[in-house]
Amino acid sequence: MRQTRPLVLDVDGTFLKTDLLFEAFWAGLGRAPLPTLKTALRHITHPARLKAELAAQVDLRLDLMPVTPAVAQAVSQAQEAGREVVLASASNEGQVRALAAAHGLSGQVFASDGDTNLKGEAKAQALIAAYGERGFDYAGNEAADLAIWHHAERALVVGHVPQATSLPRRDMLEGGWSWRALLKALRPHQWVKNVLLVLPLIAAHRFDLDTLLPIVLGMIAFSFAASSIYIVNDLLDLEADRLHPTKCRRPFAAGTVPIRIGMATGLGLALASLALAGALNLGFFGIVLLYMLTSLAYSLKLKRMRWVDIATLATLYTIRVVAGAAAGEVDVSIYMLIFIFPVFIALGCVKRLTELTLATSDARLPGRGYGRADRGDLLNVAGLGVFGALLVFFLYSVSPQAVMLYPDHWLLWVAMIPLGWWLIRMVVLGWFGKQDYDPIVFAMRDKFGLGLIMIMLSLMFWAAGLWAQWFGG
Repeated sequence: MRQTRPLVLDVDGTFLKTDLLFEAFWAGLGRAPLPTLKTALRHITHPARLKAELAAQVDLRLDLMPVTPAVAQAVSQAQEAGREVVLASASNEGQVRALAAAHGLSGQVFASDGDTNLKGEAKAQALIAAYGERGFDYAGNEAADLAIWHHAERALVVGHVPQATSLPRRDMLEGGWSWRALLKALRPHQWVKNVLLVLPLIAAHRFDLDTLLPIVLGMIAFSFAASSIYIVNDLLDLEADRLHPTKCRRPFAAGTVPIRIGMATGLGLALASLALAGALNLGFFGIVLLYMLTSLAYSLKLKRMRWVDIATLATLYTIRVVAGAAAGEVDVSIYMLIFIFPVFIALGCVKRLTELTLATSDARLPGRGYGRADRGDLLNVAGLGVFGALLVFFLYSVSPQAVMLYPDHWLLWVAMIPLGWWLIRMVVLGWFGKQDYDPIVFAMRDKFGLGLIMIMLSLMFWAAGLWAQWFGG
């Protein structure tokens, strides 16, 4: 028997595992930051106008947005039964109509215009006027939907809504988000990069607890700061990530964590990072702030600029080394900074080489300025970075500072062998696409590469006489 009662779906958090208002806001920030911020501030107290203005500024790829599997199944069953499936949302009407068309749903939609925010009781009255009391089933995901559920024949509750447990005619559908998914969004595996803060301690041969402890606290502060920026970066890259073969599984792109949760978490981590940095010392606070501002500029604009993005990545890694010196209050050699920068220029090129090698088409990388035609240039710049790093290392080995710190400084020349091997190997692996999309994370997991680094460090400790000092002989 064919049913005539329509199935009405909320959009944000119900049909979609995301929110169209926040999608439009972050897409606007990525394309036109200042106009988007002005629009948000001007209409923040008028949601319907805000949604209309943002919808007019950006064209969203609605076909890429993640759909809640349980709701998709309910839609399929309703359509098989001959029922009309209608979208009713507080999102902008134009976006909701386009979404319905993209998924083959009814052309009849209920949504916000520039004056009325169709949410809660306003949505309930619109549906009652169209279908009558209990003339529809309604799927929603939050307490605001209670106003509609009370007038629906059946309530489809997506995720955990405590207020909906008293509804007499309800079906519970799987949805919502998890803390595990949020932790994934913080990318804790990337925190390993902050081991770079320890380099000034090693270079200065300062292995006392008074130096190490503030550096460890500095690593925590940088981890918080980095995670806050990763969240911003992912929110700015939603469309590009959904077009990527692996990044499409990131929590915000996949909809496993709501955007609003990410925004609150990112802000909290940023404030915690700055508070911890300020507790260490003013210099370290300034460096963390510089890192965050540079990272934000990278996320908003610089990562889309060819070659500038690689120079910015190298700068961000170099800032970590400076931060380690500031946290531990140790002197950092100018040679170290000049050495570190070309190393990370090379690794930045490796990152892009890997992405291009693993790309599934000849099109330019989504959100980046590189295509496969740039692989040769990237290889050349990576080679220059390797040569520059080894040259600076050699010049340091014959400097008065190296002669003072390393009595057997000739061993530094021997240490250049595993160093050069490691750098060249990283470039080759990137060229053939045989490493992770992030070369630093790959390097920390690559046993052979770690072995080369340990050999290099062992030779440097030997040259400094540290082995004899620690173990006698």
